[in-house]
Amino acid sequence: MSLEVTQDVSPAALARFDMVIDVRSPGEFAEDHVPGAVNLPVLSDAERAQVGTVYVQQSRFTARRLGAAHVARNVAHHLETALADRPGGFRPLVYCWRGGMRSNAMATILSQVGWRTTVLAGGYRTYRREVVARLYDGALSLNFVLLDGQTGSGKTEMLGRLAARGVQTLDLEGLAAHRGSLFGAIAGRAQPSQKLFESRLLGALDALDPARPVVAEAESSKIGERMIPPALWTRLAAAPRIELSAARADRARYLVSAYGDLIADRAAMEAAFARLPIRPSAERLAAWRGMIASSAFADLAEAIMGLHYDPAYDRARRKHDRPLLATLDVVPTDPTSQDAAADAIARLAGA
Repeated sequence: MSLEVTQDVSPAALARFDMVIDVRSPGEFAEDHVPGAVNLPVLSDAERAQVGTVYVQQSRFTARRLGAAHVARNVAHHLETALADRPGGFRPLVYCWRGGMRSNAMATILSQVGWRTTVLAGGYRTYRREVVARLYDGALSLNFVLLDGQTGSGKTEMLGRLAARGVQTLDLEGLAAHRGSLFGAIAGRAQPSQKLFESRLLGALDALDPARPVVAEAESSKIGERMIPPALWTRLAAAPRIELSAARADRARYLVSAYGDLIADRAAMEAAFARLPIRPSAERLAAWRGMIASSAFADLAEAIMGLHYDPAYDRARRKHDRPLLATLDVVPTDPTSQDAAADAIARLAGA
């Protein structure tokens, strides 16, 4: 059975395959991959490095022979495990870095099994060019309404309440694995690479209905270390906003709950103190450490909001000057208050 070739990486085209197989090494896959792809590497990270070293230090022939042996063993393993239960009508799409030896080796064997196998011409690089074209060079047709408000007003939780009401939402912080502030790193969870963030983002955008509004948080152009691509940022910067207003004491209590992982990690808190743009004095740091020692975390949150978060929010609001649809008073720790605000936001957003 001959191999088929495609360059179409649209969601509709990818959905026609039973499995999208990324045969690159686990390290390459972790950096970024086609959404929904399964990693069945024909060379491990160590094997890939070994083949590269032999290529440089010995010869191309020796490296290819070594690589072929690794590939044969690894493909056999995948046939006996991940692919063992696939029926005769199985239709996989296979890709590697640039549609070369690795994908063709895997695809040839799968084709010989009897499966209708397709290779992605140009490999991952074909897919990546599509991401760049759409998120950097293109324009989005989606219309956004932004949830705005000072730190601790419960915007992220509000997105969940809106989604439960059938409102279209885009959780940028969830996609970026970061809570969008100096203290926003999530313990034990690294941010995705910029490329993987963009892949996740494009997948989320493709799942949205352009005929309906989308509610997202009002973010800066970066979430942690991840940049919002221009096509999306252009739409967000011009979108109207709904502001959630909450008393600082209520916001502080909410943050103690929302940032429980950070509170449990003293080293992470100290590192976050060091990243504050206004360096705290020795006296202030001593006072904050005293609050930590006495578990007065709500007092600590209020102090940090007063020094950094609230002034930063005011500066950002003046800078972006997005149209204001409404200001809603909320108590972020009160489910009844949050539910009432969610109902109002759904109406205001026309969702």
